[in-house]
Amino acid sequence: MRIDIITVVPELLTSPLNESILKRAQESGHAEIYVHNLRDYTTDNRRTVDDYPFGGEAGMVMKCEPVFRCIEKLKSERDYDEIIFTSPDGITYNQHEANRLSLMKNIIILCGHYKGIDYRIREHLITREISIGDYVLTGGELAACVIADSVVRIIPGAIGDEASALTDCFQDNLLAPPVYTRPAEFNGWKVPDVLLSGNFAEIEKWQEEMAYARTKELRPDLLEE
Repeated sequence: MRIDIITVVPELLTSPLNESILKRAQESGHAEIYVHNLRDYTTDNRRTVDDYPFGGEAGMVMKCEPVFRCIEKLKSERDYDEIIFTSPDGITYNQHEANRLSLMKNIIILCGHYKGIDYRIREHLITREISIGDYVLTGGELAACVIADSVVRIIPGAIGDEASALTDCFQDNLLAPPVYTRPAEFNGWKVPDVLLSGNFAEIEKWQEEMAYARTKELRPDLLEE
């Protein structure tokens, strides 16, 4: 899978995209992630990517031209399944959307910045708008990292234990059950006996019951879905 991220502050993406699972997935060839500095697609000496909005509102707006040039160059080199814009207006991101994106071959993520982006880009080039929550960030770079991480980690082969990704929270609209490790007793706190029993059928039943109970208590909205 290939992910191209377009940004005006590429430095924000350097560390998150080159550590842990994302780093290993790229080294093993399961994923390719490229960051494009939008300023490289400007034509003036100041490398301008923004301008004042028509209508006299406060703030600055990302210009059409550099975004158009960057996306058109990428599209001339390969086909893209989705061109994503990180925006508060978009669909709320969740595990189901991550699963969907993980099946794709090539995606572009355009990071929003400033007051927003010239709406003509959204009308004519963007195929999907995604929000990672109802709050405002300085830019879309952190959202792009969230999307990239959540998508790449469920690509087959990206992590050592593929079954682990399939049992993550939200995969079946349930939160994960409690997990424990050695020692079996610490500070007088004991691991549930069923997990020490070796009876895998009973353990699986307990895990399912606990997942449902925790979801009902903490996130009942997931059960409604």
